[in-house]
Amino acid sequence: MPRRPARHFELDAGSSFWGALRLAGYLGVTVALSPVQLLFLLLRVRGRHLLPRLYHRLTCRIIGLDVEIRGRMSTATPTLFVSNHSSYFDIPVLGSLIEGSFVAKTEVGSWPVFGWLSKMQRTVYVDRRRGTTHRQRDDLQKRLDAGDNLVLFPEGTSNDGNRVLPFRSALLSVAEREAKGGKLVVQPVSVTYTKLNSLPMGYGNRAYLAWYGDMTLGDHLWNFARLGPARVVVEFHDPITIADFRSRKELTQHCYARVSGGVADALHGKLG
Repeated sequence: MPRRPARHFELDAGSSFWGALRLAGYLGVTVALSPVQLLFLLLRVRGRHLLPRLYHRLTCRIIGLDVEIRGRMSTATPTLFVSNHSSYFDIPVLGSLIEGSFVAKTEVGSWPVFGWLSKMQRTVYVDRRRGTTHRQRDDLQKRLDAGDNLVLFPEGTSNDGNRVLPFRSALLSVAEREAKGGKLVVQPVSVTYTKLNSLPMGYGNRAYLAWYGDMTLGDHLWNFARLGPARVVVEFHDPITIADFRSRKELTQHCYARVSGGVADALHGKLG
């Protein structure tokens, strides 16, 4: 069963007012920029890549996500960014930093609001059932050949934010191919939620940010909107290619070790 947040924060009428204000601001920005992004996509102009970063930066500021960056982000184009995944908040956090598209399970495209937003960022949808790996790899390859950076969550699902689930090597199969005439650059990325209301978040309260199990998205977002701000540590580890390893599984294990290590360091307050 999903762990519920420890109730260490008072949620009163004032909290509800600020929560409603934050959500109204978020919806306002979404409504204002969505038609612009749709026009950019139809016209295939440069802004279709840049506008999502602006949108996600505004989103982080409005809902109270303070992003701390460690390491250096790869400047190679394309790059496959490989990250852990504990919440839908990972999308605006990483989207505010990376000019690229996300890889998501097919079901995300049918979600209310978030499904529409994922289409606006040209998300690559994959069917994660067995026997579909070849088709998934081809879909990712097309986007990489076009020079698009991609963000992949190889755990396959979100979790409670206190750990990193094992990475699925099948989802990294595209790293075995070349992109734009060379080995694809892969960069492990750790995303860790460390503070809430300027205080160390702690094990139980991390569920205010993590979204998993049978949690209802609307209730989860409303509870967080009444709190905040939250500190998020994003660590970019050294970029690599498949040529640095003997197999895809070794590459996957390396990414998992770097990402899980970065999360552990951030949770314990260690500098990267």
